Amino acid sequence: MSHVPVTPYRSRPLVVDLDGTLLRSDVLIECVWAFLKSSPLRCWQLLVWLLRGGKAGLKARLAAATDLDVTGLPYDASLLAQLATERATGRALVLATATHQRYAQAIADHLGCFDEVHATEGAVNLSARRKRDRLIAVFGEQGFDYAGNSHDDVPVWASAARAWVVNPGRGVERAALAHGNVDRVIENRPARLKVLGRALRLHQWLKNLLIFVPVLTAHLFGQPATMRAAALAFVAFGLCASSVYLLNDLIDLEDDRHHPSKRNRPLASGALPLRWGVALCPVLLVGAALLVFYCLPLRFALTLFAYYALTLAYSLYLKRLVMVDVVVLAALYTARIVAGAAAIGAHLSFWLLAFSMFVFLSLALVKRYAELQALQDRGLAKTRGRGYQADDLSLIASLGSAAGYLAVLVLALYIQDRNTELLYRHPQMIWPVCAILLYWVSRIWLITHRGQMHDDPVLFAAKDRASWLVIALCAACFWMAI
Repeated sequence: MSHVPVTPYRSRPLVVDLDGTLLRSDVLIECVWAFLKSSPLRCWQLLVWLLRGGKAGLKARLAAATDLDVTGLPYDASLLAQLATERATGRALVLATATHQRYAQAIADHLGCFDEVHATEGAVNLSARRKRDRLIAVFGEQGFDYAGNSHDDVPVWASAARAWVVNPGRGVERAALAHGNVDRVIENRPARLKVLGRALRLHQWLKNLLIFVPVLTAHLFGQPATMRAAALAFVAFGLCASSVYLLNDLIDLEDDRHHPSKRNRPLASGALPLRWGVALCPVLLVGAALLVFYCLPLRFALTLFAYYALTLAYSLYLKRLVMVDVVVLAALYTARIVAGAAAIGAHLSFWLLAFSMFVFLSLALVKRYAELQALQDRGLAKTRGRGYQADDLSLIASLGSAAGYLAVLVLALYIQDRNTELLYRHPQMIWPVCAILLYWVSRIWLITHRGQMHDDPVLFAAKDRASWLVIALCAACFWMAI
């Protein structure tokens, strides 16, 4: 191509790809997921559209059937800043994408930095060589620079004057460099393993330590078979919970993208591709099912199934119901204790279940209070996708603190129960735990009221030194009681 005269740099438009380049996502997958979320029983329709009209036909049908909020999509802020610099010099910017024309134009209008838009329309899927041919027809051979990221962009780079390689896939950078016209390589993706760990919310596995509570309350710690069963239950519950977290993030994708902190979640921010989230959900669930089937009792399997079903109902509907959501959250915490007892074949006492429900209801209300307080600080009156209002704060605080104190009352009544004397030689040594827990519940609510509760309260406790001291003192009291 050396015989082709190269257009001067400032006169050449910079043509930018969308999916995976300017956008840390794929509009086609976004549309497919939006369609499945709104019409799950019509999933077969996607295959029919693809077979009848190819990818261009599928994109046209999806564009007509779905509505994407382009204002919340995860754009690459770093690339947008570089494009703004180019535009400030008077250079023309062109969006060229295989995305359907409807959404490509909506994105261009939203960003307000493109002079032209070329996109999939009619029967032409504007990708790879079709995109190259369109750009040559409009700008001429080597009459444009091109920014892309995938193997489909390699033939376009071959006909461009200069290439921008943005967050390339495996082998793409090498293929682009082979043409000898790479102007810059932009790599700003976070480490994939770190992102995956955040998406699976491995830190939330701390909650699954509740599975070991029945081991402690039944005084079965130290028995190898019991500890092995509890450990396997911990892993199975973690895999199941991670699957649910991914599914919840997929369902809440649009709401999360408009939330000040949740917008940074891996799926919402585009740090983890949507296709990974869609694929990992069933894989993790199957992994949990296999572990349960081969290694754990039926009671545990039924408890885990109930947990998954309740979590799914919560993600799809129940979380939008005022007060129902916090009761369900308390039940999901308690389910971990029930699952732990099922895994080791231990009996669950009325006292443990009652204490768990009240203390976790208090913590669930802490979580809602913190969210509403942050909402109020931003000057908003209602939560997005929830039924709460900012002026519900005082009522939630009253209900939450009362639930925490009721949990302590349940513990006090447990000390006086006749069956407690069979488990403990000195049950009166448990009384200091009541005072310690009264302090802890009050402190948690005071911290929340002051606007310092920025985590899930259980995770906050896991990182809070005072909470660790409370745990140690409570453990010492129970040890002395034994």
